[in-house]
Amino acid sequence: MKSLLFQLILASFVLSNFDNNVNAGHTSVFVRKEWPSEDIPLDHEVFAVPTGHNAPQQVHITQGDYDGKAVIISWVTPDEPGSSKVQYGTLKGRYEFTAEGKMTNYTFYKYNSGYIHHVLVDGLEYDTKFYYKIGTGDSAREFWFQTPPKIGPDVPYKFGIIGDLGQTYNSLSTLEHYMQSGAQTVLFVGDLSYADRYQYNDVGIRWDSWGRFVEKSTAYHPWIWSAGNHEIEYMPYMDEVVPFKSYLQRYPTPHLSCKSSSPMWYAIRRASAHIIVLSSYSPFVKYTPQYEWLSEELKKVDREKTPWLIVLMHMPIYNSNEAHFMEGESMRAVFEEWFVHHKVDVIFAGHVHAYERSYRISNIRYNVSSGERYPVPDKSAPVYITVGDGGNQEGLAGRFLDPQPEYSAFREASYGHSTLEIQNRTHAFYHWNRNDDGKRVATDSFVLHNQYWSSNLRRRKLKKHHLSSVLKRIASY
Repeated sequence: MKSLLFQLILASFVLSNFDNNVNAGHTSVFVRKEWPSEDIPLDHEVFAVPTGHNAPQQVHITQGDYDGKAVIISWVTPDEPGSSKVQYGTLKGRYEFTAEGKMTNYTFYKYNSGYIHHVLVDGLEYDTKFYYKIGTGDSAREFWFQTPPKIGPDVPYKFGIIGDLGQTYNSLSTLEHYMQSGAQTVLFVGDLSYADRYQYNDVGIRWDSWGRFVEKSTAYHPWIWSAGNHEIEYMPYMDEVVPFKSYLQRYPTPHLSCKSSSPMWYAIRRASAHIIVLSSYSPFVKYTPQYEWLSEELKKVDREKTPWLIVLMHMPIYNSNEAHFMEGESMRAVFEEWFVHHKVDVIFAGHVHAYERSYRISNIRYNVSSGERYPVPDKSAPVYITVGDGGNQEGLAGRFLDPQPEYSAFREASYGHSTLEIQNRTHAFYHWNRNDDGKRVATDSFVLHNQYWSSNLRRRKLKKHHLSSVLKRIASY
């Protein structure tokens, strides 16, 4: 009885507290003892090659359709093509089903990739643990994944958010801390391997090492990919001028299921969230494919089924760090009005190697001839969060603008990762966790209130329904 009364009081408080109170922002004075921002040597155990001839390696999965009933399983065989089949089932060691995909490979300068396999496994049941096996004979390897719950407005789900990871000791700390968080899926905001920091054949070698580095997570949890500037790899001195060549060969996305013309931008629905992935480094102005696609995708969002609207991009729109300051302005000018109109809940970005969270603000009233020149509080606007702090070899971006802009709520130059734990259609718990000399330290947190369900009319309707259901449960005791 006491538990139910507490739920009643808590629900009333949460549902009534949707104000966008903008207070003075905070710049953390924490200065971490930085681990070396150098890539881990290739002979380190985190890059170990699996035993067995031609054993599958660099295994990773991502969502394979629009609604979460499919996965794309990818891996590399280093010596020969081998099989592109996945055996899978709901019991460990007993594989009732088989799916077959395709194999590809590519060259980069004089580097020849291994044989890259991509297999779509579809028609899966929601909220089910599947075991899968790839490879043959003594070199076969076994893993598992969990499908998401059926789409619904009050389905709880926990996402991890990582960006600009790389393959340093700081990267390893971030990865291990995420794996301890209890999150179920990673929203990755670009800049994967930082292989473009190398030259010639070492570029491909460092893509391979990164794939083995993250496999202990990516083989089990879906990572929702977006590309950053370090995936472009425009290197004319090596006669490599095709943008995103390595990334597109290795990391597929379910873009066709949402009628996107490119794997660089796409959307998925997962649990109670509608997630839109944008490409900061593909054309996005009016009349371009990405612009036209986003216009249509936003119309398809159904907040009655998926109340949480989340956008991923690499380049932050709002950023008060000296690093990459104003680089996101062109995308802001094109899309910010849409984000406000459609009441996007939160936008995650990377690129800046620090952490920052904004208040709900917008700058849509300004144009080149009139209007307010500065961002202002806006209850319909998203919260903007920069998490480009995964741990890469370029180090931290430690110089913030002074004074702190009014739109900036919290900022700190440290490595770390975030989690977004959706509770129901009205609120979610957000945490940013600092890597404090190898320890995970919860540093910034808040309750994120849903934009769609925060309107007075919907709130009263939901509140009435919720109070009625709770009172019925109390009466039954």
